[in-house]
Amino acid sequence: MITVTIAILALTCVISFSAFSNERVINDLIFDPTAINKRNQWYRFVTSGFIHADLMHLAFNMYSFYLFGDMVERAFVSVFDEKGKLLYALMYLLALIVCLIPTYMQNRNNYLYRSLGASGAVSAVIFAGILLYPTLGMGIFPFPFHIPGFVFGPLYLILSAYLARKGHGNINHSAHLWGAIFGIVFMVVFSRAMSDFDAFGHFLQQVSGYFSK
Repeated sequence: MITVTIAILALTCVISFSAFSNERVINDLIFDPTAINKRNQWYRFVTSGFIHADLMHLAFNMYSFYLFGDMVERAFVSVFDEKGKLLYALMYLLALIVCLIPTYMQNRNNYLYRSLGASGAVSAVIFAGILLYPTLGMGIFPFPFHIPGFVFGPLYLILSAYLARKGHGNINHSAHLWGAIFGIVFMVVFSRAMSDFDAFGHFLQQVSGYFSK
């Protein structure tokens, strides 16, 4: 059975590979704030998440997505029953949009700014996973050891906020930051509204149990 994670991963790879050798595809799909602002091409919030700069960019995002996606998708099914897969797909697609709103507001008149990649949505999946499995060990390259997710998460958010404020380099750290926050908020809000599962309470219980071992 093809999971939502595999379907998104496969679609992203197909579109990204087609864009590697076709500049027109990139220009049609990339996140271009001025094209959105001046020509109302709002679809770019979503389509930009299905193209990547190069093979390394694609591989890193899809590997991270695969590692967490299957685990988080199964958790969604466990929490939301038959609606789990739909809500998981909804979280991913909405994260593509939400993570870029601050970027759009800052660059809507900047003709030089363009962005692409699924990093914001992948961050949403990873941080939904951290909320659900906070004691899961996570590695930070190049350090040869793992730290629990509830420690990794705040460090990642702080670093992303710092790099986003500096604004240097070709990486949209703002999308990482807001995608991660969105993943947490989505899980907390929807678990409370559509299930008996208290995601935040579960997180605190797991962290407390980690220290009481």
